[in-house]
Amino acid sequence: MTSTTRPPAGATDADSDHVNEVCLRGRVSGVPAERELPSGDRVVSARLIVARPPGLARQRQRVDVLDCVAWTPKLRQVLGRWQPGAVVEVRGAIRRRFRRGPVGLTSRVEIEVASARRVRAAPRPARVRTPPGRRRA
Repeated sequence: MTSTTRPPAGATDADSDHVNEVCLRGRVSGVPAERELPSGDRVVSARLIVARPPGLARQRQRVDVLDCVAWTPKLRQVLGRWQPGAVVEVRGAIRRRFRRGPVGLTSRVEIEVASARRVRAAPRPARVRTPPGRRRA
């Protein structure tokens, strides 16, 4: 995935070899959320849990938890259908967003999704078996 957008104002020729591409494959941690921003734009966000490779994982942190956001109607629909536990793949770019809130200026890093697909459906919940002669409550 490469971007053909125009470089930002003030960019130099040296910036033309910069790349901001991300490909993640991980497990959806919860139900994706859609929200409407004050501007009227709609966005869907989903949180992914991505395991670190065994050789690179620090003893205490074995996974990374990353927020992924979708802005286009099609991608909002794709992310909105994901179920917790599903394994998915997203491609996009890292973005740092700034927000002004009651405690001042804050920022967060998220993945702006350019494409997304489900790799494996969420596991079905285990069925509880009722022993013969007993009724479920």
